[in-house]
Amino acid sequence: MREFGATDIVEERGEAAVAKVKDLTNGLGADSVIEAVGTQESFMQAIHSARGGGHVGFVGVAHEGVHLPMDEVFFAEVHLHGGPAPVRRYLPELIRLIWDRTIDPGKVFDLTLPLDRAAEGYAAMAERTAIKVMLTP
Repeated sequence: MREFGATDIVEERGEAAVAKVKDLTNGLGADSVIEAVGTQESFMQAIHSARGGGHVGFVGVAHEGVHLPMDEVFFAEVHLHGGPAPVRRYLPELIRLIWDRTIDPGKVFDLTLPLDRAAEGYAAMAERTAIKVMLTP
């Protein structure tokens, strides 16, 4: 991820991740946090990792059953922003960048499996042994 500009990498999850972010920010929390997983744990981790007055942006659709305890959200004093990603708006430009070899979309895939092993791919992502899985015919 450093290749993409990351200065620090937090591999922990949940409260351990929040503690790590607080440690990296001298106890304050991050100015901005992106939540892109959509689980109860990832939302709460994002909210608790942001500093008071900070921003939490969420992308994609949350998993079924996610419930944000509004008392925690209220007292966290964070701004929540999110909504559906306008994929079609960016798609023509992204296709051009890929076609011109300006960007390499394959960098996000760290495991390739045949389509009939898709369940293994989902398990690998859930177990965090893979970030993104490419399925091939």
